[in-house]
Amino acid sequence: MNFPVFSSRATVRPWFVALVLVLASVFPISLLFKEGPQYSVGAGGQVSGKQGEVVLVTIPVKDRPDRVKGQFLQRTLTFFPIREHTYAGLLGLDMQDRPGRYELTIDVVYPQRTERRSLTVLVMKEEYPEQRLTLPSNMVDLDKKTLARVQTESKAVHEAFAGFVPHPLWKGRFVEPVRGKISGRFGSRRIINGQPRKPHSGEDIAAPKGTPVVAMNDGMVRLTADHFFSGKGVIVDHGLGLFSMYFHLSSVDVEHGQVVKKGQVIGKVGSTGRATGPHLHWGVRLNGSRVDPYSLLELSVDAQS
Repeated sequence: MNFPVFSSRATVRPWFVALVLVLASVFPISLLFKEGPQYSVGAGGQVSGKQGEVVLVTIPVKDRPDRVKGQFLQRTLTFFPIREHTYAGLLGLDMQDRPGRYELTIDVVYPQRTERRSLTVLVMKEEYPEQRLTLPSNMVDLDKKTLARVQTESKAVHEAFAGFVPHPLWKGRFVEPVRGKISGRFGSRRIINGQPRKPHSGEDIAAPKGTPVVAMNDGMVRLTADHFFSGKGVIVDHGLGLFSMYFHLSSVDVEHGQVVKKGQVIGKVGSTGRATGPHLHWGVRLNGSRVDPYSLLELSVDAQS
């Protein structure tokens, strides 16, 4: 539909004004002038990011609250002190969150009262590439036995993500676990053997077999496994719902429950599981959101002791 364009000298016809008033009395303004998904918007400011990004949200507080919690699209954010009178939270925008404006509510809980804050989160669209792969049919079209195995392994991964440490385990900047060429981009729309599949939820970094893989930051090992799709892998819990994944390893050099430090070798590059060659699949989950690991490298935030 084409709307008339008015210059500074244009005259607005009385009939046009009357038409707008009539329509406004019948339909909500949000329906007349729709711009993206319509959700509640916050009154305390706006933060923004693209699909798959991690956004650092900071808020001022008085004194020392008992806790600070946020809610965003049915996801819970736990905020932590970073300096006097300031708390921060890591907001993960899932790779498939619909672009639009959403509300982030934050409860600042004191012994005698609770203050509610409200921020608008603008989720912007990211353009993801398409990736076509050819794999052996038995790695794509699974028989009943293999399918049952995959379902069991998927449950184990979800159980690893279910644990929650209420404070950050990480310290300072995050680091890249291995250096190499990116062979599979985060968010890629994957076509495997001509069949559309789920988008790629991590970064594939090609490197020679046996290349050391290090932890991106301090944390605790929540899972070591050898799974059908991801091969030999490690999941590390960094606290506050932040997890990192290292898959297709040729060897795993840590154990379940082990505390690891940033830069510590946790395994070596391989091609186990469903892989076309030696590489590391590096993935990150943040409060259930699938986010691009590289967006973490741009952040540096420490909890105040």
